[in-house]
Amino acid sequence: MIGCFPTLLAALVLMLTATLLPGCASNPNQGYSFDTTFDESIKTIAIPIFRNETTSRGIEVQLTEAIMKQVQQRTPWRLAPPDRADSTLVGVVTSTELRALSDDPQTGLVQEQAVRITIRFEWRDNRSGDVLVARDRYSASAVFSPARNVGDRLEMGQRNAIEELASDLVSEMRSSW
Repeated sequence: MIGCFPTLLAALVLMLTATLLPGCASNPNQGYSFDTTFDESIKTIAIPIFRNETTSRGIEVQLTEAIMKQVQQRTPWRLAPPDRADSTLVGVVTSTELRALSDDPQTGLVQEQAVRITIRFEWRDNRSGDVLVARDRYSASAVFSPARNVGDRLEMGQRNAIEELASDLVSEMRSSW
């Protein structure tokens, strides 16, 4: 019985290998792959502070910092000054909106609100001049509760929308490959 165990284990490993290998692809765009989905020719990225066309002061700095953090944590790219970077990500905060989602029936005060931040961005390869990814009217939303007993502040809703937007933007940069 003990002598059968190595043979059985080897047969199981061989069967799993034969089953899984045909599902893998050498190109991540063509199926499952162990290769990276990032463009390996790009090593560095410059991210200047986004422009702000809204009345929400400081939101462009918070968004740029959140994007930089996402790039550092989730990608192989390093941040670099624009004159030494392989690529540059530029963007504009085009709008911020508040929308009431629910009201307190007794007081009429807003219980839940949604904040939506919309941007336009372009990621360009500095070596070739090619636009790698460009999006207009790209947005994210977050819900917060300004009601008196909960007391979330507008800044909390904005911060959550900024984090979501930064994460989505970096995912968009990755999926372009």
